[in-house]
Amino acid sequence: MTSPMQPGVASRSISTGSMEIDRRLGGGIPYGTLMFIEGEAASGKSTLSQQLLWGALTSGEDAAIYTTEQTVHSLLRQAESLGLEVNDYFLMNHLQIFPITIPPDTVDPGILFQQLSDHMGNQNGCRVMVIDSLTTYVSRAGGDQIQSFFNRCKTLCDSGKVIICTAHTNAFDEAVLTRVRSVCDGYLRLLVNRSGATLQKMVEVAKIRGAEMTTGNISGFQVEPGFGIRIVPISRARA
Repeated sequence: MTSPMQPGVASRSISTGSMEIDRRLGGGIPYGTLMFIEGEAASGKSTLSQQLLWGALTSGEDAAIYTTEQTVHSLLRQAESLGLEVNDYFLMNHLQIFPITIPPDTVDPGILFQQLSDHMGNQNGCRVMVIDSLTTYVSRAGGDQIQSFFNRCKTLCDSGKVIICTAHTNAFDEAVLTRVRSVCDGYLRLLVNRSGATLQKMVEVAKIRGAEMTTGNISGFQVEPGFGIRIVPISRARA
């Protein structure tokens, strides 16, 4: 599942752990990337973010994930069920997991964003950080607070870090979403077509700034137990 590297050649990108996904992203995730993954419920945002996290770990990078939806144990169990073995990385402190409980509405959203960005800034040993997801944060915040947070993330990425944020499609109003997309170096949109009881999932690679190769456009994918994400032809994804 890992992408091959030529001996003696320093990569400018982090592998996702999947050659097919790397190819769609134009060679992996370039260092210094602020990536935004948007999708509706059950579109695969958490699974994709865990795939990218696993790829970073297997590439030799220390990483951290901030989760508003899972506990440490539930995240480790889910990753294991997908065949993304991160338990050893967690036990050896190469992976930090930070479950987030959002306080009541009496706390200013700007303070919540500031606390999160400050904590991320203190993770000096982590080259890759994932936030899954920002939906609860942005649903309480104004556009300026949201953009300020993404600007602070971008500053962290300027030192070579990779930050991956996920959010529900309807978490932002369109004007704020446009501003967020412009700040981010990478933008992936997850799509779901419903055919009866079947969910057909696709990922659109809308932007990867600094990609080493030409990026893909829209690809179908499936989430398979014990394997993770598998890229499939669009015709098969829609079948």
